[in-house]
Amino acid sequence: MIRHIGAILWKQGKETFKNKEILVQFVMFPALTVIMENAMEIKGLPEHFFANLFAVMYLGMAPLVSMAAVLAEEKEKNTLRVLLMSDVKAMEYFFGAGIYLFGICMLGAGVIGLAGGYRGSELAIFLAVMAVGNLISILAGAAIGTYSRTQMMATGLTVPVMLVFSFLPMLAMFNERIAKAAKYIYTGRMSLLLNSMGNGQELAEGLWVAGLNLLAAVVLFVIVYRRKGLE
Repeated sequence: MIRHIGAILWKQGKETFKNKEILVQFVMFPALTVIMENAMEIKGLPEHFFANLFAVMYLGMAPLVSMAAVLAEEKEKNTLRVLLMSDVKAMEYFFGAGIYLFGICMLGAGVIGLAGGYRGSELAIFLAVMAVGNLISILAGAAIGTYSRTQMMATGLTVPVMLVFSFLPMLAMFNERIAKAAKYIYTGRMSLLLNSMGNGQELAEGLWVAGLNLLAAVVLFVIVYRRKGLE
């Protein structure tokens, strides 16, 4: 099992740098954070503003889109079927691809956090929040990728979901009704957590919402996998 997962990790790492559409997902928001945090000086702007803004958009886009695209591409090109016929189990593939994407996403999260001025315990909390969000997005992306027959189909399904998850927290800043709905979506709650660092009540509520969103992502993935499999 470990050998198979290691092989999947190596394979995904090799292919990431060949697939510019996937690679840009991991680079765009960390790069924007570095640029905006160093180039913009606006009086009255909350601390870590750009880091928090781009971190949540990164959560709703990079892991979700990447996982769905990787799975759908493997299915469309029949490379996934070849792997399964080579004694690689479906769960080994999911673990390998998921662990790889999680690691890459956390590297981007680290860049965003450091560029935003997070240090010490605050950086640890920031990364913990990002880890939970990345895990939920990867599971949601796995469900979409498993359901999709082709990469084009995966893109069509992913885009509206990505737009909601990525931009809902930003829209919530300007609209009270959207804000009330956003706090029940994991990216919206992650935004609230990052913007109220150290607030015990917000942390407790955030854990409940994140847990429910994680459970929903797991259930969705299990349902889709049982119906579609990886064939």
